[in-house]
Amino acid sequence: MTKYLTEFIGTLFLVLTVGLTVVEQSPMAPLAIGASLMIMVYMGGHISGGHYNPAVTLAAAMRGKMAGTDVVPYMVAQVLGAIVASLLVYVILGRTFSPAPAPTATVIAALLVEVLYTFALCLVVLNTACHAATKGNSFYGLAIGFTIVVAAFAGGNVSGGAFNPAVGIGPTLVHGLMGGGSFSSLWLYLIGPFAGGALAAVVFKMQES
Repeated sequence: MTKYLTEFIGTLFLVLTVGLTVVEQSPMAPLAIGASLMIMVYMGGHISGGHYNPAVTLAAAMRGKMAGTDVVPYMVAQVLGAIVASLLVYVILGRTFSPAPAPTATVIAALLVEVLYTFALCLVVLNTACHAATKGNSFYGLAIGFTIVVAAFAGGNVSGGAFNPAVGIGPTLVHGLMGGGSFSSLWLYLIGPFAGGALAAVVFKMQES
């Protein structure tokens, strides 16, 4: 149960940071979001693995780095954390939010950004937090957090910068139900990140062989 609680808390603070910085249009939002992921990974990595992202959970499960019975509870805890965080943003700021592709971005461009940078994130997680050769290192949280900093700065203005199905589901659900927002882009933040996570698991297998 402590693993699921940790995943809930870590995802909550990640999505809370996303919401507060994005709604307030902070120019340093990507840095704050990446830093929040980093500190939450250090907080809970030794308990749950510090996934806070269903795509990371998928990649870890595909490579046998976690029990199969934990996969669904992890994802449920992550999505619940994202929903609660989105509600907290509404309570704090009186506004809802959700990721959305840039009006000028094509569907292919937005999808590629979500796939590629989630792939990068999951591959970094697998190699820094799950590989025997890097076991016990102290840099895994920094590497994981700064992958999101890079992803958000480089691709956020194209795809909306979720790189995480929980970041897609929680805010979109609250925005749709309480802010009159659309669910039309939700598929992008499910297919893209899950595809990226699965691809990372395949590549990690090649790297291990």
